[in-house]
Amino acid sequence: MKARITVLTLGVDDLEASLKFYRDGLGLPTEGIIGREFEHGAVAFFELAGGLKFAIFERSSIAHDATVPQSGRSPTELTIGHNVASEAEVDAAMTEAVKAGARVVKPAQKTFWGGYAGYFQDPDDHLWEVVYNPAFIPKD
Repeated sequence: MKARITVLTLGVDDLEASLKFYRDGLGLPTEGIIGREFEHGAVAFFELAGGLKFAIFERSSIAHDATVPQSGRSPTELTIGHNVASEAEVDAAMTEAVKAGARVVKPAQKTFWGGYAGYFQDPDDHLWEVVYNPAFIPKD
């Protein structure tokens, strides 16, 4: 299998609330919710760097689509890393996330490996790590 991951989808409990958090709070670009005309079809896509798409889809719709039982929230199953170019950018991103409605679970701090990072949870408890890693500085 070639590593062609093009879409990452998070299951959410309230699609409208999650759209507001990601679009209005974090400023991620999107055309909004599409597919409302289909049962279990409403989804929102966000454009990320490098052509990657980020989607939010109701948990019940994921369960229906994949034909698996819906499970509860599990924040430790996956983390999303948001790399930035400085410690100040980590602090700014964490502040922006809190203003959008996120909950800080680990304040930004120096790491044992020489970087600087913190964690927040979105309204559905998904963990986001905001990190400055001198070895992985983004090229924006």
